[in-house]
Amino acid sequence: MTLTAPPARASEQPRWRRMVPPVAVAGGLAAATLALHLRDPHDRGSWGMCPTAAMGFSCPGCGGLRAVNDLGNLELGAAASSNLLFVLSLPFIAWVFLRWTRGRWTGRRWEPSDRSLAVAGITVGVLMVVFTVVRNLPAGAWLAP
Repeated sequence: MTLTAPPARASEQPRWRRMVPPVAVAGGLAAATLALHLRDPHDRGSWGMCPTAAMGFSCPGCGGLRAVNDLGNLELGAAASSNLLFVLSLPFIAWVFLRWTRGRWTGRRWEPSDRSLAVAGITVGVLMVVFTVVRNLPAGAWLAP
């Protein structure tokens, strides 16, 4: 029988170990952005065919790869034209990432309340459904990728 110490709490781990997840996420995003820069998603079929586009409608993610490519080329207007919902969500995504990273850095975990997570999840879901419906209506064709 071997006795082992209980797992260390996040605040008891060395800082470098706490920072591995945020660095891995940032590195993965950088690699994906580089891949989208090297293989332009504006070229038809360069990243395959979107299943919803094949069915004849645009999902909330349609145009997201093109938007990331446009942002990588510092073309904000073109990115918004590709996927406005994605572009508008970037400040919120950056805030969540920075808040999480700060918690990992300081050793004080960021734990949003269950209520705020539920409200955020419902809000995001409703926005995605509304965006999908509007961008597929004739009047919302300007939102199509």
